[in-house]
Amino acid sequence: MTATRVPGPPGLPLIGSLLDLKRDALATYLAAHRDHGDVVRIQAGPPGLRAEIWMVFSPEAVQQVLATDAAGFRKDNVFYGEIRESFGNGLLTSQDADYLRQRRLVQPLFTRKRVDRYADAIGAESEALAARWAAAPDATVDLAEEMSRFALRTVSRILFGQDVEEAVETVHHAFPVLNNFVRDRAFSPLRLPRRWPLPGHRKALAAERTLYEVCDAVIARRAAQGETGSDDLLGLLADARGEDGEQLDATELREQVLIFLLAGHETTATSLTFALHLLGKHPEQQALAHREVADLLADGRRPTAADYAELPCLTRVLKESMRLYPAAPAVGRRAVADTVIGGVPVPAGADVLVAPYVTHRHPDHWDDPERFDPDRFTPEREAARHRYAWFPFGGGPRACIGQHFSMLESVLALAVLLRAFEVTAVDTDVPLGQGITLELGGPVRVRLTPRG
Repeated sequence: MTATRVPGPPGLPLIGSLLDLKRDALATYLAAHRDHGDVVRIQAGPPGLRAEIWMVFSPEAVQQVLATDAAGFRKDNVFYGEIRESFGNGLLTSQDADYLRQRRLVQPLFTRKRVDRYADAIGAESEALAARWAAAPDATVDLAEEMSRFALRTVSRILFGQDVEEAVETVHHAFPVLNNFVRDRAFSPLRLPRRWPLPGHRKALAAERTLYEVCDAVIARRAAQGETGSDDLLGLLADARGEDGEQLDATELREQVLIFLLAGHETTATSLTFALHLLGKHPEQQALAHREVADLLADGRRPTAADYAELPCLTRVLKESMRLYPAAPAVGRRAVADTVIGGVPVPAGADVLVAPYVTHRHPDHWDDPERFDPDRFTPEREAARHRYAWFPFGGGPRACIGQHFSMLESVLALAVLLRAFEVTAVDTDVPLGQGITLELGGPVRVRLTPRG
């Protein structure tokens, strides 16, 4: 099968679109869709090292890749390979028998009933954050920094219980180093061996080592103390048994913990950052959210899991924020065999990228797509829209296992923070980039006004 009929940007003669992707991958994707349609081939790199990426933008084509023909598209690409090397072969990156085994063991820990038990921990961390904000100098905070620490503390508390403090600082400093390392290697046409003693390699390997050590120390201490029946996620993972008595060994426990830390804090932090940022730019929407929270939590109590369903306005705000700023702006697969996507031939072995950042702006499915409008997510409008016009949690058999946890944490945290404060955006434009997750190129500051 040839790809000569596939439209796409011509790029530069020797390196294709490599510089465009490095400079601004998200803008390159948007331009490719605008100029060339719903299935586009992008070439990047010099001859002999050139990568070819088939970009898929329509909801129908996304559904094919992630759901209806999911078995034909594997996580065998360079990006997942780099994540696997740094964070281990956990649920995000594993495949085949490994994935099925892990999913069987982990799935019962993420049922709605089980996740709802973490609402009190989410509320406690949210209230602690609101108390810190009340003492913020100049009544101004950087949401990017604050939400990253909040989401990390929350997922660490749920993972590690009383061992939360041991993990938070290590993860907070190590994750950005590894994220940048993975991104740079994934976008580079030439990847030198990780063990070569280059400055960037040494820095990344040191970060990886500290992450492994803090996780291994907590796991080893739990095993030595013979702790069982713990309600934190690490204890539940350690106690999890398959039908034949199988369980996760120490290395697998660490790999699952690292993936949960990665997926459970950066994605939620991004969603919360932009939900508050957008409300800070749209006071009329913020007023509606304040009214909903004030009516529900008038007595000042901590919100519970049962309150999640009673906060539809906040949920719509969150979903619209995730439409405009999906935490995973692009998701890759590799085609198993020759196939056709959207009428375009795609050869076996091709790298295929679906891009929520672009599909969430598809003009055939979203009117005035850059406008912030939470009412796009009323039940009636959601039901009328293609299932894969909005897919911040992926879809199909590899959909995010932590979807309910992320939504619950985000909505309850927004309720606590908006009960306490009005927010006004200071930084109205935020530079964006693509790493493992959506990257922010600067601060996202808001000014806080306490509410009575």
